[in-house]
Amino acid sequence: MMQALKVKLETTPEQAQALLKTMHQFNAACNFVAEKAFELHTANKIELQKVVYHPIREKFGISAQMAVRAISKACEAYKRDKSIKPIFDLDGSVIYDQRIMSWKGLDRVSLLTLEGRLKLPIVICDYHAPRLDRIRSQADLIVRGGSFYLCVIVEVPEPPKIRPEDVLGIDLGIKNIAVDSIGESFSGDKIEKVRTKIDDLKADLQSCDTKSAKRHLKKLSGRVARFHRDVNHCISKKLVAKAIDTSSVIALEDLSGIRERTTVCDHFPE
Repeated sequence: MMQALKVKLETTPEQAQALLKTMHQFNAACNFVAEKAFELHTANKIELQKVVYHPIREKFGISAQMAVRAISKACEAYKRDKSIKPIFDLDGSVIYDQRIMSWKGLDRVSLLTLEGRLKLPIVICDYHAPRLDRIRSQADLIVRGGSFYLCVIVEVPEPPKIRPEDVLGIDLGIKNIAVDSIGESFSGDKIEKVRTKIDDLKADLQSCDTKSAKRHLKKLSGRVARFHRDVNHCISKKLVAKAIDTSSVIALEDLSGIRERTTVCDHFPE
């Protein structure tokens, strides 16, 4: 079984700048390849490489293997929908494989950049540390809030299969996000309180219409959605843990086709 881990890189300002420059040039090369793919109406990596390999190496200064990875990234994106030309953000991910990335033990990684190889310390929690010796395939370099991370794929053993002896039914709703067949309910009041609080704060900030208020509004963007997602994640983990402890299989309510199955009266009794 494959599992994705996000590993934080410790960088100096100079190293961060080198990584950012490499990221921008790599994604600019992806945009160049995507334009050619759209122009030629082909997502064939071999055919495109004949056309764009030397131009992107000369124009963007990336290494041979990075050029190959840029072609691959653009082709995969164009292949998903050939009716539009893919556009890549300059801060988008950079694909690193074994030729341009190597691990130096379990606490350092060597990455190829436009400024040469950088050996960077990594920050990883104790829970994920034992998994790093099972890294497989490539990794994606991403930047979030000024910090750089590697999204790596590791191979983990399959957990033993459970033979279910019972069924744990889950009923989904709005006031109560979930209610299980044992009787435990997970209320949505917390989400509603946060939503109301954020909405009131947004209304106050919008009425101010100052620069600081606009900056605050930008920080609030998506906060309710993130909080809702976190609550759902915590509830899901609790339900899965309960199912494992009771050797049960989870059965969710089936709402598919509910509109077609439901019969509604076309008149109301007086």
